[in-house]
Amino acid sequence: MAEPRLSTPVEDGTWRLLSILSANMVLDAIEVSVVLVALPSIAADLGLSVWAAQWLMTGFALGFAAVLLLGPRLTARWGLRRCYLAALLVFAAASVVGGLSDTPWILVAARVVKGGCAALTAPAGLALITATFPDGPPLRRAVSVYSLFGAAGFTLGLLLSGLLTSVSWHWTFLFPAPVALALFAWGLRDLPRTGRRDRPPITSGLLRHGTLIRSTLGAATLNGTYAALLLLVTFQAADRFGWRPWQLALALLPACVPLAVSVPFAGRLTGRFGTAGPIAAGAVAALAGQLLLVLRPEPHSYARGLLPTLLLVGAAFVLSFAALNLQATRGIPVGVRGSAVPVYQTGVQLGGVLLLPLVGFLVTHATGYRPALLAIACAGAAGAVLSLTGLRNRSPKGVVPS
Repeated sequence: MAEPRLSTPVEDGTWRLLSILSANMVLDAIEVSVVLVALPSIAADLGLSVWAAQWLMTGFALGFAAVLLLGPRLTARWGLRRCYLAALLVFAAASVVGGLSDTPWILVAARVVKGGCAALTAPAGLALITATFPDGPPLRRAVSVYSLFGAAGFTLGLLLSGLLTSVSWHWTFLFPAPVALALFAWGLRDLPRTGRRDRPPITSGLLRHGTLIRSTLGAATLNGTYAALLLLVTFQAADRFGWRPWQLALALLPACVPLAVSVPFAGRLTGRFGTAGPIAAGAVAALAGQLLLVLRPEPHSYARGLLPTLLLVGAAFVLSFAALNLQATRGIPVGVRGSAVPVYQTGVQLGGVLLLPLVGFLVTHATGYRPALLAIACAGAAGAVLSLTGLRNRSPKGVVPS
């Protein structure tokens, strides 16, 4: 009988690195969703309108988008490890400040800062993985694990929000602080000391690359309509059905669990069907879900009113999420992809930054939910039309103009 293979110290180190980066990815993903279920409680406690409360979600996306393009310059100057660890400390401090405050603008500012910190740790984590794991199966497995933890983190954030808000919504701000400090101590020991690296500049030619722009707009639409719809559904269910936070969390699971479950198989989907088809199918599924609520803006029950929409937008992410990420850098030379990814990720966050305030304003100042739902559906229709044009151009140019 063959003796069991023992891992080498190098392998142990790389997988310890993957463990800390994946744990941090969970924390970043949790932070995206953990405040969502708490919003009705925060609004009621502080006397905020939906428009004012939505800035707690928008603030995180705004901070993320603002720092994403700046992040490569910071890591190029100070190094990935130093920026990563500093971001964790600032993240923990902002969590404490937000958790101890009852002042709306301080809460929003804390979320903006935490979004900026996540914009440093998430891309830096992926860069550390690609620099540490060798090309081929080891790197693919590492990226798959990293992505799986990120997708699962959004779902975990909803569940934690339901539990913590039942005690006090302040805990949705406070609980990440000790987690971030633990990750800092872990990273201080296991993160490798990497050299400074220069990123190629973002050129006008890159910003004119058709595939990148189409993917960025498609992802921005998908992400923006998703976040706006969950915001609206959360307040609608709390208002119409009188649900408690844990009930709201469970009600939103059909919109996010399918993505977490399907991430390990996303490569097979795009490998078999390409990227254009799943992206178009996902955009159409999301639009169908949005239109269902437009037709019935005041649902009488969860099962017949909200659930079908949540299932359809969950299916949209299963179909489109990985395909959009893959399509964004297709046809772009390897040496330029390091600049293309921040452009794409910034566009994704801007979708929420634009749609969340609009939907919050319409819910607050218009009559009923239909105007806000129509705004979401119009954005979804634009995304669907854009994705369908991609079916006619399945072979993007392979050269980025300078």
